[in-house]
Amino acid sequence: MTQTNVSRRGFLKGAGIAAIGAAAMGALTGCGNGTQTKNTAYDVRTQTPDTPSWLGEVPEVAESDITETLDYDVVVVGVGTAGVPAIISAAENGARVLGVDQRDKVGTVREDLGAINSHLQQEGAAAHPDCAIDKDEALDDLMRYSNGVADRRLLNVWADESGAMIDWITAICERNGHFKMNWEAGVGDTKLPERAWATSHSPQKLVDDKNLSFGQELVDYASEKGAEFRWNTSLIKCEQDEEGRVTGVICRDDKDKHYIRINASNGVILCTGGYAANTEMLADRQPWNQKIRINTPPGAGNSGDGIKAALWCGAHMDPVGTSVLFNRAAVKPSETAGSDVKGAWFWFGEQPFLKVNLNGERFTNEALPYDYVLHAAMMQPGSTYVDIWDSNYFADTKAFDEHGCCRLYPWDNGAPSNKDISDMPAALQKLEDQGYVQRADTIEELAEKLEVPADTLKTTWENYNSYAKAGHDPEFNKEAQRLIALDQPPYFGCRTGCWFLATIDGVRIDTNMHPLDDAGKPIQGLYTVGNDSGGIFCFTYPSLFVGLACGRSMTFGRRAGKLAATMEA
Repeated sequence: MTQTNVSRRGFLKGAGIAAIGAAAMGALTGCGNGTQTKNTAYDVRTQTPDTPSWLGEVPEVAESDITETLDYDVVVVGVGTAGVPAIISAAENGARVLGVDQRDKVGTVREDLGAINSHLQQEGAAAHPDCAIDKDEALDDLMRYSNGVADRRLLNVWADESGAMIDWITAICERNGHFKMNWEAGVGDTKLPERAWATSHSPQKLVDDKNLSFGQELVDYASEKGAEFRWNTSLIKCEQDEEGRVTGVICRDDKDKHYIRINASNGVILCTGGYAANTEMLADRQPWNQKIRINTPPGAGNSGDGIKAALWCGAHMDPVGTSVLFNRAAVKPSETAGSDVKGAWFWFGEQPFLKVNLNGERFTNEALPYDYVLHAAMMQPGSTYVDIWDSNYFADTKAFDEHGCCRLYPWDNGAPSNKDISDMPAALQKLEDQGYVQRADTIEELAEKLEVPADTLKTTWENYNSYAKAGHDPEFNKEAQRLIALDQPPYFGCRTGCWFLATIDGVRIDTNMHPLDDAGKPIQGLYTVGNDSGGIFCFTYPSLFVGLACGRSMTFGRRAGKLAATMEA
C-alpha cells in the first residue's frame, strides 16, 4: 500500500456496510448505490467504488515551499471541545505541546458534558435517586442504540474515565471563580418508554465579561501550564516515517500562505471537529440527512481535514455516516427542507407540540427523541413538517419536562437550563417578524398562512385535542404528560426541518486513541479524538444520553494528551 493510496482500502471496506444502511433509505435518496454519489468512481471490473472524490490523493508540498520548521513533543490539531483537554493534559504531563487551529482564537468549547460518576453526580444522586446510573445498564442501552456497531471497549473508557474528567475540568474552570460546574438532575417520568439518563454537566458563567468564554478559560489555563498556540494555521497532512509512524504535520499559515513543518517527537493528536461543513463529504457519507437539512447561521466550519489526514495515513473509517441532528431549524411557508436551503435557528422546535406534515396530518409521536422525529420527517412530503402551538406555551413547556439542551426550565436540582422560557417570546417574535413563525386566531387561518390544507389540519387538530382530553393517543401512543390540548388562541405555527450540530462518525480507534488500519493495527504516533474519531455512534445520536458526544470528546481528549505526553501507548 503506497503513501498516495493508503486511505482507499480502509475507507472502502466500510462503504459496503454503509450501503446496506442506505439501502433501506433508497426511496429517500433516489439512488441505488447506497452512500456513494455520482461523483464517486467505480472499478469497471468489480463495480466497487474507488477513492471518493472528497478524499482525493495526499497533497504534495515541495520541500522548497516549507519555509518554517518547529519542534514539539506533542502537536494537537484543533483547539476545541476535544483539543483543549488534550492540550491541557499533555502539558500537565510534562510535554512541550502546541495547539494548532485555523481560527484566530479558541472557538466554542461545548457545554453539556456527558459523564458517569462524577463527584457532582454521585452527591446529587443521593437527593435524586432516580438519576443514579448503572454503568452496565447504560452501556447496554448505547449498544442497542448503535445496533451493535459501537465498540463496547470505547464505551467502557468513557464510562470509567468521564467522571474523573468532569472532576478535573471542574477544578480548572472554577479555579478563578469565573465559572461553576452544574450537574443537571432530571430523568422525567421513569415509567415512560424512552429512558433519559442524567449524564449532563454544564459550566455556568458567573462573571460579566463578554470576552471570557468557557473555552477561553481553559485555554488560559493551558497557557499557564506552558502550552503554546498557533492560530490562523490550517492542517495540510500528517507526515510518516518509513515504518508508518506519524512524526508530525505539514500546515499552512493562512495569513501569508507559507508552509510549516511541525515535528512531534511523541505524537500528533487530530481533533478538527468532523465534516459538517463539507457538503460533498456529507452527500457521500449520509445523503439521507441532506433531505431534511436546513442551513442555519452561523453554520459549522469543520470540513473533515482531520479525518482525511488520518485516512491518508491508512486509517479505517466508520461504516455509516452519522450526525447529531436537531429539529430546531425553520423555513418560510413557501419553502421545504434540503441541504441547499437557508433558514433560521428555531430553538423552540424540539418542544413536543402538535407536529403535522405538509398535508396537515400527524406522522409520529411528537414526544419521541428529536432524531426519531426527524427520521420520520424524512418520509414526509418535502421532508418538512409544521410545529403548531398555542398561547399557553409557558405552562405547556413546563409540563412537558423536556431533557437535554432543549429544556426551558431549571433542572430538578435547580441547575439552570441552557435556554430559559423567558427567552422564548422575543425569539419567537423575531422569527415571526422575519416571516418564519405564523400567528392566527383560528386553525383554518393558520393553515392558510402555513400553506397546508385547512380542512385536513382542522380535522387533525380536533382529533388531537380530543385525544388530549381523553388522556390517550390511539394513533401514536403519545404519553398523557405531553399530550396537551391546543385550545388557547392565538395559534402559532412554523415549518421545521433539521439543524446539523455535528457529524459524529470518524476513523476507528483503539482504547489508546490510535486510529486503526485495515488490519485493525494501531497507527503509531497518531491519536484521533472528538468528532474525527469513530466507534461510538451509528446512524443516529442517542439524545437521551445528554452530552454524550461532548463528554466523549473531552474524556478521550484528556486520555490522548496524557498518553502522547508520557508515551505510555
